[in-house]
Amino acid sequence: MPETTPRQIIAVVGGATAGAEAAALFAERGAEVVVFEQNARPYGKIEDGLPRWHDKLRRKEYDLINDKLSRPRIHFVPRTKIGRDIDFRELATDWGFTAVVLALGAWRDRPLPIDGAERYVDRGLVYQNPLIHWFNHYPEVDYDGPRYEIPDGAVVIGGGLASIDVIKVLQIEVTRRALRQRDIEVDALQLEHEGIPAVLAAYGTDWHSLGLKPATLFYRRRVEDMPLSDIPDDVEAQRRRKLEAVRRRILEKAMQRYCFAIQAQRVPVGLLVEGKRLAGLRFQHTAVEAGRATLIEGAYDDVRAPLVVSSIGSIPEPITGIRQAGVFYRFTDPELGRLEGYDSVFGIGNVVTGKGNIMVSRRHSIEVTTQVIEQFLGLSADHHQGEEQLLALAAARADEAAARVAAVVGRRPSLSPQQAEKVMQRVRTRQQAVGYSGNYMQWIEQVTPAGS
Repeated sequence: MPETTPRQIIAVVGGATAGAEAAALFAERGAEVVVFEQNARPYGKIEDGLPRWHDKLRRKEYDLINDKLSRPRIHFVPRTKIGRDIDFRELATDWGFTAVVLALGAWRDRPLPIDGAERYVDRGLVYQNPLIHWFNHYPEVDYDGPRYEIPDGAVVIGGGLASIDVIKVLQIEVTRRALRQRDIEVDALQLEHEGIPAVLAAYGTDWHSLGLKPATLFYRRRVEDMPLSDIPDDVEAQRRRKLEAVRRRILEKAMQRYCFAIQAQRVPVGLLVEGKRLAGLRFQHTAVEAGRATLIEGAYDDVRAPLVVSSIGSIPEPITGIRQAGVFYRFTDPELGRLEGYDSVFGIGNVVTGKGNIMVSRRHSIEVTTQVIEQFLGLSADHHQGEEQLLALAAARADEAAARVAAVVGRRPSLSPQQAEKVMQRVRTRQQAVGYSGNYMQWIEQVTPAGS
């Protein structure tokens, strides 16, 4: 670090899209920035939350993040999870940072809201985040994480974009296995890009001939209520019906392309158990009025399934020292993202919104949103364009949030040379502890799995 005292030293927790945008903006404005990243690589949900068929999006985002985190004034600290490796209160109050910015995303699956469900995790119940992590990494030679056998006829609880990605993973995996039994090896990315029926037709077969049961997506409201395109609350009735029809069309195209089923207006309310395993769920029917689902008394279905995947959203992980309102962190100023109880801690990105996926900005038109989502779901030939638009929107929101934080932090007093050196010495000590030499691109090359 240069001898002249920096105006600020800012800690950014999380190095993915929001964290990298914030770090680059703070550094551009003259601050030293220390980026704490829980993983060896800083790619976050792009690497572990999006299925690997978003290959071009992932490579582009990797390049963007690498460009930002390798810039002058940015100090990378990998393999350091706040709350585990460094106490949060200590980081926020004792290290001496001018400010701490939380950009650590939403990594914890929202629990399935049925009493006793957690007892059956990995015994018939799987959550979205570990499933997608497995799907993305199991082809790697040195993968040593959990492994999942995907049966046909699984059940997915959800209704958003992420749950459609989940059910696509299930359908692609069971199709590949069925073809492998016929001595046909098909790549997962080919099935996603071309669609299951088209690939099967090329081999002289179809879904029905494989003898497989489709996975079924259960959703608490109507198909027309699925958030597959944005509908303003104040839109006129005729326009609303037209936009709801668009939502249904998007979903029907996805069902045809990936051979899954859907059951709308069903809420899981009970567990079906055999021995020590979850064997299915009891669903209660709902009535939907003005977008709100209410339970219908006495209307139940028992649905048996060899696997239940919960994809009902992601939430921030609890961290000792951070107050929560239910499952979310408490922010006294949601627009600025100031964390309750700390004058110099701010949040940006999904840690504030509680959304763990790349979503579409409400500032953009319904027509563009619909087109982009179709592309993102792989329902059109130019689907990579939709991916990039969603990524650009996420980055723009992060940049705007970081700019608001920077305006506040910029008014804080400068650190003395002694204060700055004390902070940076602690940073260097942590970097040495995890084996990081200080050269970001060398580190990325070192920790990137072969073929990744």
